[in-house]
Amino acid sequence: MWMSELAARSGLPVPTIKYYLREGLLQPGESVGATRAHYDDAHVRRLRLVRALTDVAGLRLEDVRRVLEAIDDEGLSWHAAVGAAHTRLPSPSDGAIDPEQLRRVDELLARRGWELSPVSPHREALAAALSSLDSLGRPPSDEHLDTYAEAAALVGRKDVTGLDETDRAEAAEHAVVSTLLLEPVLLILRRIAQENASRELRG
Repeated sequence: MWMSELAARSGLPVPTIKYYLREGLLQPGESVGATRAHYDDAHVRRLRLVRALTDVAGLRLEDVRRVLEAIDDEGLSWHAAVGAAHTRLPSPSDGAIDPEQLRRVDELLARRGWELSPVSPHREALAAALSSLDSLGRPPSDEHLDTYAEAAALVGRKDVTGLDETDRAEAAEHAVVSTLLLEPVLLILRRIAQENASRELRG
């Protein structure tokens, strides 16, 4: 396809695509003249991933570049390549971390047999969320955390089994978009479940 069709299919304006080409975020097309090049579906997929990382995840271009480098690095496993995008997603919670809550997170991870990448922000983010709850006098019990973790394990496995294992860029895009855009669905379903549990238990 020509540049105009690439723009139409990716939903990005031509000047933006040319900027990504100059910055090395998009590989060059097949040259067919001094100023023209052909592009293919791989370029469309790469632009969709860049768009997901910038528009949906809100990543800076430098972080986007690191994600793309990880995806293109055949020396990395599929898990590490897709994880490069996932671990850079904005954390849902930040703030001061109580060492006691960090200890509780570590104990939860140990009970579940869960491991996190050394660069994963999720351990500290969960500890920060628990610290905020504790400061308000509403710390969840270990039993409550275990129930949430059990439900999250089911959801997480469902999310990951839907990823394409043959196309790392496609999988990374899906991981970013589904994680960020499906989280409100998960939250709303929880509230619907709470409403119906209250009706069943309290009449």
